[in-house]
Amino acid sequence: MMTSTKPYLLRAFFDWINDNQLTPYLAVNADVPGTLVPRQHVEAGKITLNISPSAIRDLTLGNDILSFSARFSGILTRVTVPIKAVLAIYARENGRGMVFGEEETETDPPPSTTDKSGKPKLTIVK
Repeated sequence: MMTSTKPYLLRAFFDWINDNQLTPYLAVNADVPGTLVPRQHVEAGKITLNISPSAIRDLTLGNDILSFSARFSGILTRVTVPIKAVLAIYARENGRGMVFGEEETETDPPPSTTDKSGKPKLTIVK
């Protein structure tokens, strides 16, 4: 099985947004196990995080985990987000970025490439 493209795309969009002097924001599903964020800022299971270099410290954008330190209401907090919990990365100023869909896991069956009669079929790629 191939590795996920999500961490690579996250790093690329993070760099692109910063290179254009914009503010990178991250939309996160705070209910994914392993997500450590300030719960008082979570709304409807989601949180938006400013991950600009001026707002955070010690950013790690790994293949499985994204982590950094930031101040929330003046309190230094360590934030840990599994990559699978990231919903989107975008520039605050213009909304340009990328929204991530659900990724297949090893247990997902491969999509069928034939219809009921056995003829090849086309599938929509999101």
